[in-house]
Amino acid sequence: MSHDQDRRVEVAGVEVSMCHYVDGERVDSPTTFETRSPNDWDTVLGEVARGDDEIASLAMAAATAAADDWADRGPAGRAEVLHRLADVIDDHVEPIAQVEATDMAFNLQSMRARLVHRGAENFRNYADLARDHVEREWDSKGTHNRVIRMPAGPAVVITPWNAPWMLSTWKVAPALAAGNPVVLKPAEWSPLTASLLGDLADEAGVPPGVLNIVQGIGEEVGAALVADRRARRISFTGSPEAGRLIGRAAAENLVPFTAEMGGKGPLLVFADADLDAAAKKAAWQYDDSGQVCLAGTRLLVDESVVDEFLERFHAHVDDLVLGPSTDPDTDICPMVHPDHVARVLGFVERARDNGDEILRGGGRADLGPLYVEPTLVRPRDNQSEVVQREVFGPVLTIQTFADEAEAIALANSTEYGLSAIVYTGSQERAVRVGEGVRAGTVWVNTFLVRDLTAPFGGCRISGIGREGGDFALEFHADLKTLQILDGSTG
Repeated sequence: MSHDQDRRVEVAGVEVSMCHYVDGERVDSPTTFETRSPNDWDTVLGEVARGDDEIASLAMAAATAAADDWADRGPAGRAEVLHRLADVIDDHVEPIAQVEATDMAFNLQSMRARLVHRGAENFRNYADLARDHVEREWDSKGTHNRVIRMPAGPAVVITPWNAPWMLSTWKVAPALAAGNPVVLKPAEWSPLTASLLGDLADEAGVPPGVLNIVQGIGEEVGAALVADRRARRISFTGSPEAGRLIGRAAAENLVPFTAEMGGKGPLLVFADADLDAAAKKAAWQYDDSGQVCLAGTRLLVDESVVDEFLERFHAHVDDLVLGPSTDPDTDICPMVHPDHVARVLGFVERARDNGDEILRGGGRADLGPLYVEPTLVRPRDNQSEVVQREVFGPVLTIQTFADEAEAIALANSTEYGLSAIVYTGSQERAVRVGEGVRAGTVWVNTFLVRDLTAPFGGCRISGIGREGGDFALEFHADLKTLQILDGSTG
């Protein structure tokens, strides 16, 4: 392992380090892994440092050494640093957008318009919430009581390959604002904007050791990080399978653990809904090639209007353009990796074998190996695998219901419970169905509108705990009750 040795490559005209970022400096590893662009899979973008137990321990040591000073700055002092980081991010929209559009094939226009700035807003939002927090105080039984948030200590943050920039900043920001140094381990399929975050933190004057970024394979360096006894919080987004492994490691060391582990969201369309708006929103569930945990992938439509809905849905899907993420006309980008394409198409093939009806799509588009056609499946029954398991690709299912009770029963009929979408023209039904559906977030007549202070997370196998606003800040804190006998302090 080499210190002060920084290997950089040019990605979309931007210099990006291929090394870890530990204690304010770049650190290389003797072994590497490739990162490629889904837009041009034949081209290797770079050889990224492949972390191991040694680099995990080095990063945890740096975070531990930085913990006291970062905590002692207090919420206001930390907010000053995090606001500088947010300003630096806003000054680097184009390079961040270009790198993510190349490394992960996230839509370039969306990155420029929304998601880079969302990363900056994550840091501002959590910094302000922590700084402006009002402690709970009360008098009871002759004592005065205060509830104090104490920084918990080093946090391990593990992020997925979809929306890597937004999700890294979303999870790192509350930990830092709460006073916890962070070791961030990004996914190996899209690691490069996390590496950029290290450079931006350095430019903003984030103290050494407060933010550390370790690249590598989840089963290797990720496993070492979550097993390290110096970790005092673990925050994870990914699959239920990986979440169970991380949860076992967290339990072994009695470390609080939060996880968001995907979804199988229903999109319910009632007969009194604006059918065109509902059909258009349903078509947009193919955004990012369906690689969105919050997507409404199960279309549940009132049987009396399903034919009209399908006619409108197909028309809207026909208008969507598949293409490279950097093309301004593109709506649906390529998928992230050949292994994931094979996984998604495996679901479609098994659906065919099961007797499910493929209403559209079902194979690769003729644009390249990572392009999959927008696919719609009418399952044979509700137990079909394509209904019950998260596909995480451009594959939707459609089912019908006869009444409100059946709609809610179908919506709640999987093991997941991350999100749901409801389209109806009735305020009363919106409330009834919104309350009846088991999910962490339910949108009515809209989708993906996020208030950063609202709780975010899932029910059942979709997750443990909540992120967002004070919910995230309290997760990253140890709460203390300070109780002083009245009159005892003069």
